[in-house]
Amino acid sequence: MSFRIIYTKSYLKRATKFAKRHPDLLIQYEKALKLLELNPFHPSLRLHRLSGSLSDLHSISINISYRITLEFLIEDGKIILVNVGSHDEVY
Repeated sequence: MSFRIIYTKSYLKRATKFAKRHPDLLIQYEKALKLLELNPFHPSLRLHRLSGSLSDLHSISINISYRITLEFLIEDGKIILVNVGSHDEVY
């Protein structure tokens, strides 16, 4: 099954700020997004459902310190990106 990533206006605004603050992570960030689209279940992404007030969301890892939170709608094949940043920023 192929997945389609949806970039909302609010996510693009957050991603732009993230890229400006962390230009050294752009290659890892882009790699994570490409892999997410090809195979969201790839072990290096560490896809997992969040809990508590964020229980409707999932998270993937860009690296050990940075995450992307997302809505993962398996039935529609859609991945809606929500936030990007450090562990503390997105949770």
